[in-house]
Amino acid sequence: MSDYIVSARKYRPDSFETLIGQDTIARTLSNSIRRGQLAHAYLFCGPRGVGKTTTARIFAKMINCSHPGPEMEPCGECESCVSFQENRSYCIHELDAASNNSVEDIKALMEQVQVPPQVGRYSVYIIDEVHMLSQAAFNAFLKTLEEPPAHAIFILATTEKHKILPTILSRCQTYDFNRISIPDMVRNLRGIATKEGVSIDDESLHVIASKADGAMRDALTIFDQTVAFCGTEVRYEDVIRNLNVLDYEYCFRLTDYFLSGDYGNAFLVLDEILSKGFNALHFVASLSSHFRNLVVAKTGGLEPLLELPDSLKKRYGEQAAACSHQFLFDALNVTTACESGYKAAVNPRLHIEFALMRLSVLNGQGALAQKAAAPATGSAVAGKPNAPVMAPPAASSPAGAAAGPIPEAKISADAPATGPAAAPSPARHRAPKTGSALSMSSIMQEKQEAAPQETSAPKEVVLPDNAAVQAKWKELSALYESRPRLASMLANGKTEIREEGGVKIVDFYVLNEAQKQWVEEKLLRDLEGKIRDLLNCYKINIEVQVQAMEEAEKVPYMPEEKAKDLMEKNPEVRAFVADMGLDTK
Repeated sequence: MSDYIVSARKYRPDSFETLIGQDTIARTLSNSIRRGQLAHAYLFCGPRGVGKTTTARIFAKMINCSHPGPEMEPCGECESCVSFQENRSYCIHELDAASNNSVEDIKALMEQVQVPPQVGRYSVYIIDEVHMLSQAAFNAFLKTLEEPPAHAIFILATTEKHKILPTILSRCQTYDFNRISIPDMVRNLRGIATKEGVSIDDESLHVIASKADGAMRDALTIFDQTVAFCGTEVRYEDVIRNLNVLDYEYCFRLTDYFLSGDYGNAFLVLDEILSKGFNALHFVASLSSHFRNLVVAKTGGLEPLLELPDSLKKRYGEQAAACSHQFLFDALNVTTACESGYKAAVNPRLHIEFALMRLSVLNGQGALAQKAAAPATGSAVAGKPNAPVMAPPAASSPAGAAAGPIPEAKISADAPATGPAAAPSPARHRAPKTGSALSMSSIMQEKQEAAPQETSAPKEVVLPDNAAVQAKWKELSALYESRPRLASMLANGKTEIREEGGVKIVDFYVLNEAQKQWVEEKLLRDLEGKIRDLLNCYKINIEVQVQAMEEAEKVPYMPEEKAKDLMEKNPEVRAFVADMGLDTK
């Protein structure tokens, strides 16, 4: 047990060739050593676990090597390299700024810098977490950092570059380390697993790499944890259970249910996921990522954006072929809206279940209606929810009940005519429900049956005259008494009546574009419905216009303006003011 070394230390890179995911930085530092262009201060910044301190150690080892190779690699045989490998080198000094952040610590460092190295040419000072130095310590460090002795090289490492003083940044060569990509981590983990005699599949390695979030050290730590749990035979099921990661299979199953409109099974999958202790918000985020991957897989030329093993790429391609672009875009819209509103929801589970219901109807309401109607008609084949359903004979159902809107041509072909072709059909009677008491098709059917245009009486075809339209428009404002400002706008707004294409058009004038946009988006459909009910005619349309400024009536606001307006409209008031010599200002 005492001889065990964790993978993050055992397989720590010891040369630029073994450094992972930082090829540009490795090449730049190697060239500077080869050409003898060494700076006196470097700043390595980037996320955790990407190789900042490791690169600083390799750099310090290379510049002190007595017999470097042709590619400026350390020989590993000279006294400097051997002492470095045995952790007894006096040329490399590491300081943790998180615990040594005072002015006294920097003064001790300044005194130590004056001592030349015993072996090698340079003394390298690696300061980790340099952003933790105090303001006074930074100021005390400035002069030494700008003009150190010829044998001293400083390498500062930090994860929070924005906390470094600009005066420090200006004295250093800055190198920004990138997050390590998933393919690079999978490749490195595969090599380590081979050396350790661990059998592991690509899906498990991908899960570990994704969980590490770009940090190689985290990936190696998770790898050790997984091997401790599973042993030398690592299976995908054990990995996701140990790391508490949501299986890809759930998202594939849910998407199949969404495409077939089966929200019931989607509810069961959600219950299974929550019962295993997964965070509900993380589940919605995983669903969004799944739809994103489907969009990428369906769009040609974007394969590099799928950082997945080949087996999963194939599955995404197969499922993406069954999805339309519109379905995927709408699904992403639903899941992102669910994520944004999750924290504000009083009942989070119901919030997610409603999102699952919305996803189940994205692939077409007609398919759901046919699936729900299949048991009632007896014509659907089990296991084929999208099979077409024949309409029942007219004699068996006087109203010809259906679970969704029926085109006029189909009504005229399947149901007996009850009046003129141009007149709308009377309200349908509700068909007796069969099957479950609550289904999406029944909800949609009840919503359609409750719509005012289907339950109201047939409207006239004869157009009313302009005077009748104007009179009813004045009555329209009384319907909005609970909204005084809106009622005032309708009562005082300018209107013009015209006829175009056999339709009466009411031009309603507002003061500006903002009012026009608001009326068109929030109010127009309601206004048209009410004016048609008042006139008992469905050939009435409303168009919102912006009134020109010179035509707009000036509304008095100030007391002086109101007094002048009152005098202009009432001669008696004007005469009274003149007789009494009153001042209107």
